[in-house]
Formats: sequence, structure tokens, C-alpha cells
Amino acid sequence: MQTSSGISPSKVFLPQQEQGFALLLDFLIHQFPAIPEKEWLSRFEDGLISNVEGVPLDASVGYEGGTVIYYFKRVISEEIIPFQEQVLYEDAHLLIADKPHFLPVTPGGHYLEQTLLVRLKKATGLESLSPIHRIDRETAGLVAFSKRPEDRNAYQSLFRDKVVTKVYEAIAIYRDDLRQQFPIHHRSRIEESDVFMQMHEVVGEPNSDSLVELLAIKGEWARYRLQLGTGKKHQLRVHMSALGLPIKNDQIYPVLKPHVVINKDFTHPLQLLAKELSFTDPITQKKHHFFSQQALHL
Repeated sequence: MQTSSGISPSKVFLPQQEQGFALLLDFLIHQFPAIPEKEWLSRFEDGLISNVEGVPLDASVGYEGGTVIYYFKRVISEEIIPFQEQVLYEDAHLLIADKPHFLPVTPGGHYLEQTLLVRLKKATGLESLSPIHRIDRETAGLVAFSKRPEDRNAYQSLFRDKVVTKVYEAIAIYRDDLRQQFPIHHRSRIEESDVFMQMHEVVGEPNSDSLVELLAIKGEWARYRLQLGTGKKHQLRVHMSALGLPIKNDQIYPVLKPHVVINKDFTHPLQLLAKELSFTDPITQKKHHFFSQQALHL
């Protein structure tokens, strides 16, 4: 199945149904109530809905249970992220990208074409490109991609089995009362909170651990080296906030600030960088150690 501007389509199975849909359009309206009928009509008109052979379908096509159709998502208003990613390494199986701040790794929500995955697909022509792991939209730095579907599980197992070394750097508040405690090995249980977007620490068996080292001090700020033992959502941001060391320009911790979709301020990026990534390649057995070319300035 081809993509539109590097964007992969969504796949939908049409079940044998009892509702008696006359048209495919009727089913789509029923199945996805959040998408208005006029948007589906527009997608049909623009050739964004097709059968398994990739042939665009018309809005008048009948419903046929037991078949598969593909459709492309569309973000009506998507602001350009004015920073460029860089490919640091590529072989027959693996691609390592250096992601800028503000750019999501994969499509979702308000982001579609302005994502690392879609940009790389367009630049490389690799339709099967797939991220092996994720970092936050606000975080800059290294992201690894599998180039072939048959290799994907082997690479993802590296992260599942925790045999990848992931090192970050951060600029965060400095606390002189903690100076003699570094390096700090912080372990806690992280779960979703009742606050949208936020994770939080709760009482219970730890499911996350981070090693925090102090590298340099400048006034009220300091540079830290952070090493992940686990990879829970927002883990470093949660741990640093819990230690009373919130990362500079964090819009989620300790206090959630409104997310701006259009006319974003790009002048105050989160000061968190995925700096190093090292592992033994499960396909080639080569020992990799990658370094981001970006830097945080204290």
C-alpha cells in the first residue's frame, strides 16, 4: 500500500454486519463518529480511501463485509516544526536519527506530516521504516529505527530486555543540599495520574529507576547526566521533579501548562537531550555507540 507524503494509511476490516450498511460511507460514519460526514466525502474525493489493491474508492461504493479498506488521516491545520532532524547512521537494517526538540516521533493528535517518522519516510523512501523506541516530542536526541519488518522484533527486544544503554543530559534546578548525595539512584513506582498528560509516583513496588549524576553548576542551574534503567513514560521528568530538580522549560512537570497547537513558542525548548545510545546489534552483532550531535547550554 502506497503512502501519501510519507504517511502510512490506516487499515480497517469491514465485518460481516447486521446493521445493513448500504454504502461504505455509511459504515465509516458509524464506525468513526468523531469524524464528520463531510470530511469522509472530502477524503473520497481526494483519493484518500482505497481498497487492498490501492485503487481509490468512490463515495458511492457499496459496503462489502469481509473485505479490507485503507484510509489516510488528515490534519487540517498543522504548524511547521522549524527544526531539522539528522540521520547519523544507516546500514541495511538500522537507521539512527538525531531528533530536534518539538518534533513528535510518530503521527498522533495534532501531528501528522510534522513527525520524525513521516519526514524520514519522505526523505529516504523507506515505507517500512519503523521506530524501535520513542522519546517525548519535547525531548531532543537519538531515535533508532528498524528498516526491515523482519528485523523489527529483534531490535525491539533489546529495549524489552533492557540491554540498551540510554544516557541523557538535562539542565535543571541546582540544589546545594543534594550535592553530597550524587550520584543519586532514584527508584519509584510510576503510574498515570488523574491529571491529563501527567504521570506521578505512587506507593508500591518500584517499576522505574534512574541514575542522576551532577556534571556542572552555574548559578541556580546545573547540568546532569541521566541514565535510564527502565523506560516508563516521562520517567526522567517525573524523577527529576520528585527530587526537587525540575528540568528547565518543562511544560508538564511539576505543573501542567496548556499545550499550544498553533503559533507555538519555539524559543524555550525542554532542556532534555537523549545524548547516547549503545547496544550490540542483534542482526550484525556489531557493537554500536551513538552520540547526539546536539548540545544543551548551561
